[in-house]
Amino acid sequence: MGCVIDEEITHVRRVAVDDLGDALADLWSECPKPSQIAACSVQVEYLAVLESAAAALDEKVLVVGRDLPLPIETNLPEPEHIGTDRLCAAAMAYHRLGSACVVADFGTAITIDCVNDEGVFLGGAILPGLGLSADALAKGTSALPEVVLENPGWVFGFDTRQAIIGGIVTGARGALRELVESYATELGVWPEVILTGGDAELIGADFDIVSAVVPDLTLLGVGLSARDVQK
Repeated sequence: MGCVIDEEITHVRRVAVDDLGDALADLWSECPKPSQIAACSVQVEYLAVLESAAAALDEKVLVVGRDLPLPIETNLPEPEHIGTDRLCAAAMAYHRLGSACVVADFGTAITIDCVNDEGVFLGGAILPGLGLSADALAKGTSALPEVVLENPGWVFGFDTRQAIIGGIVTGARGALRELVESYATELGVWPEVILTGGDAELIGADFDIVSAVVPDLTLLGVGLSARDVQK
């Protein structure tokens, strides 16, 4: 969560759901008034916690796709079934760039989505996140260890740990490059590539196809969705 003012974000906080109520109260006290609480969520149970916390402040949560319109035009048959986090991030990227772009969110899952030059969200791909991949190898095999992911400074993994890290991180970069190249072929133009999410810095480090890493792109997109709505 964070405070978005004129497309700039401050007071960003990342908290466990159990701490959400106190964190929201603290953030609300620091935001200039009048303000409104807006959110996008693909977790119904977490949204309920947020709405309860907001109610304790005598406030209502404006939810993208429910109380607020979807922030970007789509070319999808059922846009209401697409994660609003993906749409908010894509909307903000296109709002800033004004041209075709790929938005890749490296979080629990990896989403790699495309917007065309006209600002239409075309869809994308979903992959397991880096952490999920590492956990799956550790839990789904008898001998592979848990690893702490890092930017592999090697080509050949000289031991099992290096092999796992190199495979996961380099594999994710390879998937991103392959998808961007496929999107570019369909678009007829090379799109700007914007990364967000908790593992964005790890993937984007010295990666030649990445134009920018914007950690709070989704939050900025929520702010964009809500900015013209009166409380």
